[in-house]
Amino acid sequence: MSGDNYYFGDNVNMHGGRGNTGIVKHQAAPADAAASPALQQAVAELLGLVRELRASVPPASAQALDESLPDITADAAVPPQQRHRALLAVAGIAATVGAVGQPVVEAVNRILALLGP
Repeated sequence: MSGDNYYFGDNVNMHGGRGNTGIVKHQAAPADAAASPALQQAVAELLGLVRELRASVPPASAQALDESLPDITADAAVPPQQRHRALLAVAGIAATVGAVGQPVVEAVNRILALLGP
């Protein structure tokens, strides 16, 4: 995985078929809509920091970062526990590289504070 592809929202690929009518969504708006701009800004900051961090970690860790990002950047459809685990995985990887990873750890902590308990 190159790490250059991040998806925000839906990513739909259709190859042939019949009767394709679109996407049915069964999602509710986030309960904390007022906090959304702050959370979006914190996530955007984290993404930038993770891009920089990738160069400082081994390939397996870079892949783990890439695999965690979709759960962090996804909309409200991701269960809170899954997002929390992804954030902790990113923070854990960042902690292994010391001072270079500290800004990532701090960004994760800000997001966790915004998400609440």
